[in-house]
Amino acid sequence: MTLLSLFKNSSKNNPQTLITGNDAFLNDYLAASFTHEEAFSGFDYLTIDCETDGLDLLIADLTESSLFSQKKVILVKNPFFLKAKVPQKLKKQTDQLQKIFTNIEQLDDIVVLVASYDKLDRRKKITKTVLNKFNVVDTTVKSYEVGKIIQSIMNTQGYEISRSALQLLLERSDQVLDTALSNFNKLKLVADNGKITSELVEKNIDLSLAQNIFAILEAALKHDYQEAIDRLENQLREGTNPIQLLAVFENQLELILVVKILQQRSRTEMEIVKTLGVHPYRVKVALSNKFAVTQIEKLLEQAIELDFNYKNGQYRESVFLKLFILSI
Repeated sequence: MTLLSLFKNSSKNNPQTLITGNDAFLNDYLAASFTHEEAFSGFDYLTIDCETDGLDLLIADLTESSLFSQKKVILVKNPFFLKAKVPQKLKKQTDQLQKIFTNIEQLDDIVVLVASYDKLDRRKKITKTVLNKFNVVDTTVKSYEVGKIIQSIMNTQGYEISRSALQLLLERSDQVLDTALSNFNKLKLVADNGKITSELVEKNIDLSLAQNIFAILEAALKHDYQEAIDRLENQLREGTNPIQLLAVFENQLELILVVKILQQRSRTEMEIVKTLGVHPYRVKVALSNKFAVTQIEKLLEQAIELDFNYKNGQYRESVFLKLFILSI
């Protein structure tokens, strides 16, 4: 089982592959895994970035005769010719690529296109050809699917993770797939016998910025101002920009506010998750907050006002953040 099989494939038996979706880190991770599979162990490996290397180099490698050379796996990054706007001066090269892809079954080489774009221009002839001739892998992942995908990736690569460890990993990754994958790479180096435990995550994965901010906010809401200020000062000492901290505060408060409003409208926890498209854990935490909607609204207004004043030069130091914490 390959990692690509965890996602929607248009033609699984076709090795010529287009990986599409706007998550560049995930796409690169999947492409690296696919191109280094055992089936391609005897192939030469070549990477071409269309934006930096140009299309002429790609065309040259695609048209090179393999009679006296090793078969190749050609990883093609940033295939901008699949997007809407392509310089007119590159029309000749685009037409050449169109012809090559039309007859790609005649190639001995394997081509893997990694198109980390929001959307492709499906009206273009070359795009239509690629979509028809390649196995198209759509890597779009909804926020509430992150946990399932991460666990599937781990299992496919031979690792086991307990439910509690997975939850902790997701929490320390802000429920963000890129971050979770990066943290998984760290855990691979220290996981004995391929088993990932809560203790392993606890020791090797630091609290995320959002988690630290939430801890500050939670302490302040409980009027434990000393802990809140201590945590805030730790973040500032680590070099986190004050405006970045304030932005996370705003994001946390906005989520709590929206969740509470939806709860007042008799929405269930799962309905709120689907409506907002966020991870269930974030909704559960927001629901556990005891502050009234009016209190959260007031705090959010204060945070927005601080943001405005900081950007306009009224505040030049981080002391305004401490005042905000002490006002909660």
